[in-house]
Amino acid sequence: MTHPPALRYVSTRGAAPTLDFAGVLLAGLADDGGLYVPEAWPAFAPDLIERVRSMSYVELATEVLTPYVVPSIDADTLANLLADAYATFDAPDVVPLVPLWARLWLAELFHGPTLAFKDIALQPVGRLFDEVLSADDRHITIVGATSGDTGSAAIEAVRDRDHIEIFMFHPAGRVSDVQRRQMTTVMSDNVHNIAIDGTFDDCQDLVKALFADTSFRQRRNLSAVNSINWARVMCQVVYYVWSAGQLCGPGGPAAGQTASFSVPTGNFGNVFAGWVAARCGLPVERLVVGSNRNDILARWLSGGTLDLEAVHPTLSPSMDIQVSSNQERLLFELWGRNGARVAESMATLRSTGHLSFDAGVMADVRERFDGARLDDDETLGIVTEVYDRLGMLVDPHTAVGIGAAQRCDVPGDGPVVCLATAHPAKFPDAVASATGVHPALPERLGDLFDRPERYVELPNDLGIVRDHIDATGR
Repeated sequence: MTHPPALRYVSTRGAAPTLDFAGVLLAGLADDGGLYVPEAWPAFAPDLIERVRSMSYVELATEVLTPYVVPSIDADTLANLLADAYATFDAPDVVPLVPLWARLWLAELFHGPTLAFKDIALQPVGRLFDEVLSADDRHITIVGATSGDTGSAAIEAVRDRDHIEIFMFHPAGRVSDVQRRQMTTVMSDNVHNIAIDGTFDDCQDLVKALFADTSFRQRRNLSAVNSINWARVMCQVVYYVWSAGQLCGPGGPAAGQTASFSVPTGNFGNVFAGWVAARCGLPVERLVVGSNRNDILARWLSGGTLDLEAVHPTLSPSMDIQVSSNQERLLFELWGRNGARVAESMATLRSTGHLSFDAGVMADVRERFDGARLDDDETLGIVTEVYDRLGMLVDPHTAVGIGAAQRCDVPGDGPVVCLATAHPAKFPDAVASATGVHPALPERLGDLFDRPERYVELPNDLGIVRDHIDATGR
């Protein structure tokens, strides 16, 4: 892979200082409210797809990620961090690929310690934080918002780490019991859970408001683990390359073909990682965005406007989002990296709830992206179909991805890889209602419902939340 000797990062809103990887990792959100992206996109080695089937996941991840982290972290250190991170996974190859029917495959992203795809990024990110912080004996306070899975994955990644304290916000009553308990049963001194009386978007807005409070941000040394943090997105790029290489590389079941991907999507970070993979040279035919009833992205793809609506609780709660933060990174690219335009447009969307896009931009978007919406009944129908045809259980989010792939006329003859984002046992009630089978948690989590919980419930009030962090933080 060719890359500049020291990659720098710029904000999507154009008014924050450029940073190196260590700076971006610790900053999370840019000072101007934007999101960091590389100043230039490093290109994959021309023969990478041909070599994937001969590589381990750790070897591939090391090659893909090295350009983004050097010189803050050298390649050998990165390789060791990744090996340690992925040793926590139940699957030896980290991301198994499982055939469904016709062109459809599942990439199982849920074999990490918290049974969700977030582990694939957050297990390395926790170790990257430790590496950077311990070098200078620095300490940070992470504030994060979760619609379900980020919270437990982030907590698992940073629990008991001396240099990190984490405050995780989740929308009260809007995550599954398993998701909540995976967060609230962690009794580590550096872990704090807060249930916010509101939606995920409210939680995400609180995080951004805390970052915008310069005094608080500096006093607490704030950082982020949400997908607003570039390190999250970069780690997700790897499984796109892995899946395409395993299936379409020499000797693969679809050798010589071009893969497409169907991604159940809420905050746009997961599918944006697929765009990054394509931008860096991975052959990708199409990226399908799967939405639930909260379908702002599907409506954008079909109609060319972003229109904010109320957030509706669904059976796929990790996607119950209207403000998809990572879409800003794509808009930055679509608008020729015009940070001022991004900043103005994001302000317009927030103030009016509406943003229109010209036909030329949408034509560019539709060259790469397609999208479909499934309501709860349709989602359960996919869970039932998979079980009836294959005897396999899938969670509601994965079902949205499968259903979206079936609805979109994906061009070409290559495989369509549906990202299986969570273990079915994280959503047992929905799976059982569709199949009659109650999925069991892995043995290591078998006592989850017997463990004591620890969290506080707070109103959606910035001052109260900020005061709570100041009062309880170390």
